[in-house]
Amino acid sequence: MALSINGFDYNCHVELIRLLRLEGELNKVRMARQKMSELFPLTEELWLEWLHDEISMAMDGLDREHVYELFERAVKDYICPNIWLEYGQYSVGGIGQKGGLEKVRSVFERALSSVGLHMTKGLAIWEAYREFESAIVEAARLEKVHSLFRRQLAIPLYDMEATFAEYEEWSEEPIPESVLQNYQKALEQLEKYKPFEEALLQAEAPRLAEYQAYIDFEMKIGDPARIQLIFERALVENCLVPDLWIRYSRYLDRQLRVKDLVLSVHSRAVRNCPWTVALWTRYLLAMERHGVDHQMISATFETALSAGFIQATDYVEIWQVYLDYLRRRVDFRQDSSKELEELRSMFTRALEYLQQEVEERLSESGDPSCVIMQSWARVEARLCNNMQKARELWDSIMTRGNAKYANMWLEYYNLERAHGDTQHCRKALHRAVQCTSDYPEHVCEVLLTMERTEGTLEDWDVAVQKTETRLARVNEQRMKAAEKEAALVQQEEERVEQRKKVRAEKKALKKKKKTRGADKRKADEEDEREWGEEEEEEQPCKRRRLENSVASAVAASTQEDTEVAGRCVTIDVAPPSKQKEKAASLKLDMPKVAHDSSKDSVTVFVSNLPYSMDEPEVKLRPLFEACGEVVQIRPVFSNRGDFRGYCYVEFKEEKSARQALELDRKKVEGRPMFVSPCVDKSKNPDFKVFRYSTTLEKHKLFISGLPFSCTKEELEDICKAHGTVKDLRLVTNRAGKPKGLAYVEYENESQASQAVMKMDGMTIKENVIKVAISNPPQRKVPEKPEVRTPMVPRQMYGARGKGRTQLSLLPRALQRHTAAPQAENGPALGPATTTSMTTEAPKMSNADFAKLLLRK
Repeated sequence: MALSINGFDYNCHVELIRLLRLEGELNKVRMARQKMSELFPLTEELWLEWLHDEISMAMDGLDREHVYELFERAVKDYICPNIWLEYGQYSVGGIGQKGGLEKVRSVFERALSSVGLHMTKGLAIWEAYREFESAIVEAARLEKVHSLFRRQLAIPLYDMEATFAEYEEWSEEPIPESVLQNYQKALEQLEKYKPFEEALLQAEAPRLAEYQAYIDFEMKIGDPARIQLIFERALVENCLVPDLWIRYSRYLDRQLRVKDLVLSVHSRAVRNCPWTVALWTRYLLAMERHGVDHQMISATFETALSAGFIQATDYVEIWQVYLDYLRRRVDFRQDSSKELEELRSMFTRALEYLQQEVEERLSESGDPSCVIMQSWARVEARLCNNMQKARELWDSIMTRGNAKYANMWLEYYNLERAHGDTQHCRKALHRAVQCTSDYPEHVCEVLLTMERTEGTLEDWDVAVQKTETRLARVNEQRMKAAEKEAALVQQEEERVEQRKKVRAEKKALKKKKKTRGADKRKADEEDEREWGEEEEEEQPCKRRRLENSVASAVAASTQEDTEVAGRCVTIDVAPPSKQKEKAASLKLDMPKVAHDSSKDSVTVFVSNLPYSMDEPEVKLRPLFEACGEVVQIRPVFSNRGDFRGYCYVEFKEEKSARQALELDRKKVEGRPMFVSPCVDKSKNPDFKVFRYSTTLEKHKLFISGLPFSCTKEELEDICKAHGTVKDLRLVTNRAGKPKGLAYVEYENESQASQAVMKMDGMTIKENVIKVAISNPPQRKVPEKPEVRTPMVPRQMYGARGKGRTQLSLLPRALQRHTAAPQAENGPALGPATTTSMTTEAPKMSNADFAKLLLRK
């Protein structure tokens, strides 16, 4: 079902073959493999699996020929030593047939030409060939084995010493001096190649950087066989890297120029990376360069159109290359020919294709600059001498929104100048003066220059009048725009100044409040001491604690009993607010550690932590100790002792700090924790942890409209059906709540483009999603930093707020006359609640409190 919708889904082909093979449907498996091999080059594993299945089913000579054909197809996709080895060993089994011996030797010789220079895997081919020749009982075999040994010892391969020792033991004659010299030379070459081979062995696939360095080294040496081999080795692991194919094909086009080899590489390139237009254009040019039949070139072009390019400019480029090819086929000395009619019909088709197919598929203008139409107009004017058709085309170009650009008018003027007449040149420039909006001065200058050179006095007067009128209008428009812009700038400056003023006033007010708050706290303490002294004289054992009224009542009753005996027992239960203040005071008592910028390389900055986190150091230490030894964790507290949601984690080693960055976005108590490098922004003002990409990411998708309940695993299961998902990220806010957006990174551009075609408009949990290639807009940096007006903070209460209302700044004596009672560290209490701070109620003894409790 999936393949019927999109036949270019590579993973679906692989899965279909696997399922059919498990069910034992051999004929269906063969058909599925055949279809897949027509669309894609198969990997070494897929080919070996197919070949082993066919070999096990081969019964007679016809089946053997069929297997030979499969081997020939397999060795053309990629250079694989294992496939060549299988090919040679399988051909040995047919040695009894007619021409069997020649077939085996031909296969092994071709294998040596293809992979015999492979330093790590070529040895197996040489040994298999020698073993085959040694097993043949004939007089000429000794010389053949001698020749193989000598040829192998002249090539730098791993384990050459063992091969040389084997040759010494096998040979009955002394080894010739020329063989020894070639062997020593090969050993010296081996030492030069070893660093690159060892780098490949130590690196992890796909090892593109290591292969690139190896290719650069081989290009300097200049051995074509070795250059071709290293390119082929690199492409086995990097077959989906278009730049590598382009570099390889460029080398073959410019250096080797062997038709079969060049066209084979170009064909494999477009089969591996069909979404890359540069590979298709190079392929078409190579086919034309080597004289390929016109029908084959046209068929290749039609295949390119169905490759599924991502940008409209790609279609313009491929059409331009094909139209250039058709133009070169035309003999313009004839008034009419079959090739000329084909060229004109293709120009018409190109315009229709770009306007209909491309614009509908990609929702963007196929050719906004009318490149194809300009090319057609030049062909008609310069090569066909048909200025009437050229003028019609240019009129169509101007009506498509290009009349405001001076360069378009000057291009048309130059065409008329070269192939038209003065009258049409003048007419074009007069229209240009009226329509151009980007560089009207340039067009006016060209018009005046032409009239000064060729025109009459009347023409000159008309040109001067039109240019002066147009330039005056343009200058007036520019002055208005400048005045408007200046007014906007002035308004913005006034806003900035106003914001600065408001900010300064708020700062001063905040500072004033802080000073008054300190004086108020001092006055409160003195007032409390005075009240405490008065009460101690009257009732020394009383405690005013409404928050713990039950405990106070118990204390009161106990106190009454003991007063009879002349003793006083004091019971004081601290309220929760006091306990919280005590904990905050402990944090305030912690010594403040100055930040050491010299340790930024071993420190990470952790933010977006929950404000309610108790003991952040204790909770975060196990999390970060998994990355390495932690020297210290420095949580940041406010002046009140509240945790501010961020901290610094210092490690002993720099690699531990780099590893800790991988914990970014990890959820801690329900919030995504942000982990970033510790950078002093005063020294690096442009540093940003998360940078927005400003370029098109063809292998990455942007998905919007997702339901908030959609999980990462559910979305990944959907996306996996269209390719290999390298990374998937659900976008969340700072609180960790999903925003209905996601970014999905695929292994290559082809899989991403297929996913767009199949997933866009899909319904997930009753939500219709939108899927597009990730192309984030470039972030605009303002010329002047915008100073935002700080918002007036909402009055907060309790542990996370200021602790008091605005009325609490008044003296205590005035507070006693307020209607609503005020708690010490919280909001105003309701009418049903009474505090010990309220002075409207009469003073009550312990006995009065006990009576109140007994009434309830």
